[in-house]
Amino acid sequence: MSNDSPSQALIPPYRCRDCGSEIGFRSRRRTITERFLLPLFLLQPVRCGECFRRDYRWIFVKVRERLSDAQAPKVIAVKPPATSNRNVA
Repeated sequence: MSNDSPSQALIPPYRCRDCGSEIGFRSRRRTITERFLLPLFLLQPVRCGECFRRDYRWIFVKVRERLSDAQAPKVIAVKPPATSNRNVA
């Protein structure tokens, strides 16, 4: 279903410049420049969901929220059963 609102026409869809994928995720801001300078230019770091290329796009471009660490499966280390300290030949 197409939405013909004027605001929808001004917001470009995400498309990777490398592979052409339409799946993009917000990427974590890494440096001081990305944290403080990019927002002044209305830019945000975005990562392609297919080829994982990282790029900067307008904050108005619709991309998915990045997968947080809380959503990632956690690996729980299991200790091996304790053995006695006696020497057995």
